[in-house]
Amino acid sequence: MPKLQGFEFWSRTLGGARHVVAPMVDQSELAWRLLSRRHGAQLCYTPMLHAQVFVRDANYRKENLYCDVCPEDRPLIVQFCANDPEVFVQAALLAQDYCDAIDLNLGCPQMIAKRGHYGAFLQEEWDLLQRMILLAHERLSVPVTCKIRVFPEIDKTVRYAQMLEKAGCQLLTVHGRTKEQKGPMAGTASWEHIKAVRKAVGIPVFANGNIQCLQDVERCIQDTGVQGVMSAEGNLHNPALFEGRSPAVWELAEEYLDIVRQHPCPLSYVRAHLFKLWHHTLQVHQQLREELAKVKTLEGVAAVSQALKLRCQAGLGLLQEDMSRQQEGVRPADNLPAFHWICQPYIRPGPREGSKENSGGRSKRALEEEEGSMEGLSKNKLKKQLRNPHKTFDPSLKPKYAKCDQCGNPKGNRCVFNLCRGCCKKRAFRETADCPGHGLLFKTKLEKSLAWKGTQPGLQEAQQVRPVTPSGFSEVVGSALA
Repeated sequence: MPKLQGFEFWSRTLGGARHVVAPMVDQSELAWRLLSRRHGAQLCYTPMLHAQVFVRDANYRKENLYCDVCPEDRPLIVQFCANDPEVFVQAALLAQDYCDAIDLNLGCPQMIAKRGHYGAFLQEEWDLLQRMILLAHERLSVPVTCKIRVFPEIDKTVRYAQMLEKAGCQLLTVHGRTKEQKGPMAGTASWEHIKAVRKAVGIPVFANGNIQCLQDVERCIQDTGVQGVMSAEGNLHNPALFEGRSPAVWELAEEYLDIVRQHPCPLSYVRAHLFKLWHHTLQVHQQLREELAKVKTLEGVAAVSQALKLRCQAGLGLLQEDMSRQQEGVRPADNLPAFHWICQPYIRPGPREGSKENSGGRSKRALEEEEGSMEGLSKNKLKKQLRNPHKTFDPSLKPKYAKCDQCGNPKGNRCVFNLCRGCCKKRAFRETADCPGHGLLFKTKLEKSLAWKGTQPGLQEAQQVRPVTPSGFSEVVGSALA
């Protein structure tokens, strides 16, 4: 069959999908995609895959795509990160028979993408991107699509999108934030940028950003004119977002765990999903939060989820009674739009709000200084202390090490040169000296060797004999044989 392009590809292959689940590293795995499809998602992406690893590692291909083949998981787009045209196409050729399109990730803003030179950190390299898209468009049997972030300037964003379309991109997803807008600095996505791109290109466009409920989806399509809307964080907190429902968290948690039993995935993925689903409840039941972080099996995770369910039901009574109470004007705590056991969006705090919320207005440095005490340890330090109860993080209790005179590393306490072992070894060898503190005995061993040689007269005579040349050696051997 001829390869479909543009709007024909969107309407026929993708079924005119309007509700899209975003590619999410370690989060949009098969089990989560199936859950999302049951609740209104019409198109899903795989997690971002590394093209170079996908090409060279058969196990990586098997674990991340080949073993996840499922008839219900279509239409499906496989996303790769890459910075080399040949490698990108090789990976895409290995994946094209298992999906409906190949997507190039040009939107990842994380530091790992900067170090690996991919994602949003390629958005200034237009020549490279043109070659990558063009080569994929020419050699693949499925369409190639792109997911991008915007530039601060609308006109540059429009030219960027037009360049990708001209190179062969058949569908464009536009995240309305710049690569600097991430974490606490995420802010609001610009639908104006998305609207301008949609008007300027002749291919389908999906919008990404500011999607927390079904009303946001409908408003985004109306305001920007896009063909579909992609959700990431909104979907993680409420997989029924595209249905326009906000069910009880345990309803979706139990359904997800049932799917995981049929389609297993790493426990870290499951744990991360439950942390998102139960986010607001875990702020109330901190002890169960710690238990969820520690459990090592799927059944252990399910048991913690069940315990959270029972606590919610015990605290609020029957579901029907609670809903009637809410309608009568009883408002949830903490300014939440609904009770904490209801699936609802998580509003990420801004940098100032987040720092006040987490530190009571104190600076990050002040908090770090406090971490030396037993109170206020970071999560990573708490984990280390769990493994080693005698470990201390108090700077005043840490041993003070004298520094090596040459490199600055801790010196040996009994080193005769006041150096670390590495520097001491070099100096002792160079000067034929000893350092008992580091167990280095170059001088002693040399003296013993010379003394032993002095007791071996035959060895001294042999050393005085002229060494035999190769020609002389052959003459001796020849005469012996004759």
